[in-house]
Amino acid sequence: MSPAMPPGLITDYVALSALIFLIGVTGVVTRRNPLIVLMAIELMWNAANLAMLAFARAWLNNAGQVFAFLVITVAAAEAAIALAIVLITFRRAVNVDVDEVASLHG
Repeated sequence: MSPAMPPGLITDYVALSALIFLIGVTGVVTRRNPLIVLMAIELMWNAANLAMLAFARAWLNNAGQVFAFLVITVAAAEAAIALAIVLITFRRAVNVDVDEVASLHG
């Protein structure tokens, strides 16, 4: 098993993870295009994965890697379903705004 990560390096990974998460939150809050919102949510998932992998490496524990793998599979399923919903909504409407969710009730 490889040695633990140096303490200074884990802070760099956590800082990068926080920056990526902040970019994702900014994209969700400021944008109204559903595709951009989905990409911002994926950024937030990936930031959480980066933090989990950094802590798993620092503590020499494989649980973080297992959780990151599960998050990746859940994010892929979420992206596929959400993208299908967005594409169906785009077909029916000329303009799609995230604030106008009433058009999804059928």
